[in-house]
Amino acid sequence: MPRLSVLDLSPIIEGGDAALAFRNTADLAQHAERWGYHRFWLAEHHNLPGIASAATSVVIGHVAGKTKTMRVGAGGIMLPNHAPLVIAEQFGTLESLYPGRIDLGLGRAPGSDQRTARALRRSLGSSGDTFPQDVIELQSYFAGTNMGIQAVPGTGLNVPLYLLGSSDFSARLAAELGLPFAFASHFAPELLEVALHLYRRDFQPSPVLEKPYVIIGAGVFAAETDAEARRLFTSAQLQFLTMIRGRPGKLPPPVDSLDEQCSPAELAAIGERTRCAAVGTPETVRRRFRELLALTRADEIIATGQIYDHEARLRSFEIAADVFREA
Repeated sequence: MPRLSVLDLSPIIEGGDAALAFRNTADLAQHAERWGYHRFWLAEHHNLPGIASAATSVVIGHVAGKTKTMRVGAGGIMLPNHAPLVIAEQFGTLESLYPGRIDLGLGRAPGSDQRTARALRRSLGSSGDTFPQDVIELQSYFAGTNMGIQAVPGTGLNVPLYLLGSSDFSARLAAELGLPFAFASHFAPELLEVALHLYRRDFQPSPVLEKPYVIIGAGVFAAETDAEARRLFTSAQLQFLTMIRGRPGKLPPPVDSLDEQCSPAELAAIGERTRCAAVGTPETVRRRFRELLALTRADEIIATGQIYDHEARLRSFEIAADVFREA
């Protein structure tokens, strides 16, 4: 049976601040736990005014402390920004505080622009090119096989690792290391089918995973009518537009039409980025879930929803949970 989870970016809305974003994140997590979501992940991004989850491990601890049973983790930590030992200690701490509930998803991209990436790592020299070595080093800290250096806490703890990607690079690495693979189809779906094919074809069983495990991202914007769902969706579309234009901002309120907001070429670019989204009534979202599962044979869909109004956001995730069981 496929699973349904949440990927939250702690959106900072226009007129709001990070404190409000964190209150809304915790509230969404508590509702998601009651609605039966499998896990709740937060993502590391930097220098983006509309995303509050930059200190990802801190926010994970906040959410884990506000929930009871649901798995909580990173979707993901951008490993080039950090020394692997630091991440082993942070997630060893989280696992010690919330045993059996912490996930660690790892990304190869910096989650920011190159200038911000340099500010994060200074002269430590890690980059996407060293990602495979960094993952293996991180594994060694949890396994206690890095001679002379221990992650305290961390060594000997079972913190499941997931590799994240939007291309075939992490798909191949996840297959080689026998790790679960999550594809960022919620914002970069172009290579989805290629990456999943390579991951499944080349997968090597490991002590942590006997067969491939695939997670796909999908935007979910559900409401009682298709028109209202499409209107809610415009906030996310406008936020994508600011990224395309190189001027990222806070999550804007929805609008009735995008026609006067962007050019046809920009509309096409937004449409390509969001083509894995489920937008509409419960029946529309149910049908879209079925299509995505049929296309990808995913073991799990991780849903994200950049919706301006918090109550509408809660309702969207509630609808998604209700219809997913039927899909």
